[in-house]
Amino acid sequence: MVMDNQQVIRSLTTDAQVNFEPEFLRDEAVIFIRFPYRPTLNECVRQLTGVRWSKSQKAWYVRDNDHYRSQFNLLPKQSASKQALVRVNEVNRPALQRYIDTIRLKGYSKNTENTYRNEFAQLLQILGSVHVDTLTPERLRGYMLYCTTELKLSEAMLHSRLNAIKFYFEQVLKQEQFFVDIPRPKKHSTLPKHISPRDVKKLFDCTTNLKHNTMLKLCYGMGLRVSEIIGLKVSHIDSGNMQVLIERGKGKKDRYVNLPESLLAQLREYFKQYRPKEYLFEGQYGGQYSARSAQNVFKQAMKKAKINKDAGIHSLRHSYATHLMEAGTDIGYIQKLLGHSDIRTTLIYAKVTDRDIKKIKSPLDKL
Repeated sequence: MVMDNQQVIRSLTTDAQVNFEPEFLRDEAVIFIRFPYRPTLNECVRQLTGVRWSKSQKAWYVRDNDHYRSQFNLLPKQSASKQALVRVNEVNRPALQRYIDTIRLKGYSKNTENTYRNEFAQLLQILGSVHVDTLTPERLRGYMLYCTTELKLSEAMLHSRLNAIKFYFEQVLKQEQFFVDIPRPKKHSTLPKHISPRDVKKLFDCTTNLKHNTMLKLCYGMGLRVSEIIGLKVSHIDSGNMQVLIERGKGKKDRYVNLPESLLAQLREYFKQYRPKEYLFEGQYGGQYSARSAQNVFKQAMKKAKINKDAGIHSLRHSYATHLMEAGTDIGYIQKLLGHSDIRTTLIYAKVTDRDIKKIKSPLDKL
């Protein structure tokens, strides 16, 4: 029998043999739905929105979010900060809480808070009952050597961890000279991953879902970060001036970008069909669309288009900048459209698209 989502949830929550167990699966917070096998119950679970099967656990599961916690009568999720505190020895919990409080008082973004807190908590877990304030530069050198040789962290991860620890000693404890003798690993110089105009078009042609297609086109057509595309609100779209407000982008900076004329009709059709209330792109149960879901939309589109390239949705922003530069757009304008504070950040696209070098033919072509 075909049931809607609420009917499925009612059947599961009223069955005494069904247990809902929040756990982690490959670093993802999930809720396992466990029960003794019954064909009718198994068929019922299969109809639950967003449900997936774990071969390793031999159980159905959904993402651990507030919606399903409420539906399954589970307690609300602990905040990430509380989870981090629980994993740290009680000796260092006040230090971690003070660390979190300082980040929030300074107005850092949620992403920065999560990254810094998690990296600092890794050190505190290693220290155990040893108070972090007793850490000497020499012991910290030893810890960073351990992260390099034993944990084999990448250069980017090592920089991230060092920055997080540096924040505690310099911003919380005000020990500004603590890191003078601690060397940093040399950063790997990477180039932004971009997609050719031909493949971008193929990507759009293969994405038939109106919502997904509109999302990807806006990402590319306005050069948006994933946090910016999911943060777009209906009120940000100014079709009269053909501009879109990007509110509190990276660095908490507002900026305006041009709304592509070719997308106006599609955007209006999208409004009629989906009727978004607050955010332009809303999740299945309302509210802001998740960054993970936006990434999955891009990955599925790449798969359908058969574009064999290791790239995420951010590559559409890179492609936007690269294609503007290839078209001869002034780099100063590109900097403003991308919302870069420093022109040197924008200049990296000059390394990707050097039009004069591209004109040079290899001697092999002349043989």
